[in-house]
Amino acid sequence: MGELQLTTEIDKNSGFCFGVISAITKAENTLESNNNLYCLGEIVHNDEEIKRLEQKGLTIITKTELETISNKTVLFRAHGEPPSSYEVAHRNNNTIIDASCPIILKLQQIVKKSYNNKENIYIFGKRNHPEIIAINGQIDNKAFVFERLEELDLKKIPPKITLYSQTTQSLEKFRIIVKTLIEAGIVVDVKDTICRQVSNREPNLIEFCKRFNKIIFIAGTNSSNGKVLYNICKKINEDTHYVSSPEQIQKEWFNRKDKVGICGGTSTPMWLMKKTEETILSF
Repeated sequence: MGELQLTTEIDKNSGFCFGVISAITKAENTLESNNNLYCLGEIVHNDEEIKRLEQKGLTIITKTELETISNKTVLFRAHGEPPSSYEVAHRNNNTIIDASCPIILKLQQIVKKSYNNKENIYIFGKRNHPEIIAINGQIDNKAFVFERLEELDLKKIPPKITLYSQTTQSLEKFRIIVKTLIEAGIVVDVKDTICRQVSNREPNLIEFCKRFNKIIFIAGTNSSNGKVLYNICKKINEDTHYVSSPEQIQKEWFNRKDKVGICGGTSTPMWLMKKTEETILSF
């Protein structure tokens, strides 16, 4: 009998969603002809990918810094931006490369329509997430944003509401919220605005993790999507490790009989997962 050999496999469904791919492509195309490109906030919540783009000339700036630069080229990332960001950029004569995800732009438009119709708008999402800041900014921050069902006082909610969701939230949790509200006698106009390319990651990841005895999940330290998907992996496979770079992987985690699955969040580039695989196979 031959000696047992550690094997690895990368999850083909992991990696950038199309909105992030589009934003990074726009950044790279701009950097080819312009060495100075400023990005308002992290273009993607992945430290390694940001380092790669910074080496090409990308500079990450804050909203405060946006007010101080002029006559520059500024990229608005896939998460979208509130109207105030456009106003500041134009006022200072900056050129905007708008990489807002089309799904998020559509969501912004229908939220504005609800607001113009004087509807009671509730959004299931993280109130400090850039996507939510951009959406709520379209309507003068009048939406009620909540992260957990427990934050809702069912006795104080209006008898009729319009319910939206951050595009990357859990579809299962959203359905539970809808069910709870309806059972409480509230009329809910449900706007299912969860991105299926993201929500389908969950069932795909569950099936992927079942096939391996060890999982390496790679995502940026600031990736909220990454943390959610990691917890899903951990539930299926207790021997799951969260890393943000291949350098964090330890040889002691593995033995020769292991079947290792490598996966990541929507902000994890494929090149980083491949580098992770190379690192594991080099041990």
